[in-house]
Amino acid sequence: MAVTKENIRFYARGLQVAGILNIPEGAEEKKQNPSIVCVHPGSSCKDQTAGLYAEKLAEQGYVTLAFDASYQGESEGTPRYIEEPAA
Repeated sequence: MAVTKENIRFYARGLQVAGILNIPEGAEEKKQNPSIVCVHPGSSCKDQTAGLYAEKLAEQGYVTLAFDASYQGESEGTPRYIEEPAA
């Protein structure tokens, strides 16, 4: 199944968070679609484990979102590469 990838940004606790929204062929914008948020493990980024799962799940028909947690990857926050579970 074909998948469209959109780079997106949103805010969480005042920090800009970078993500990739995967939209499978046939998903309708103004309708509810089955969706999954894929979260990466600590000290990782959206382009690794979470991104791979998100892409494969989107190929199965799910709208998916993989994002870089605050302080990781393309998301904002310093110091870099630390975890703040509440963010």
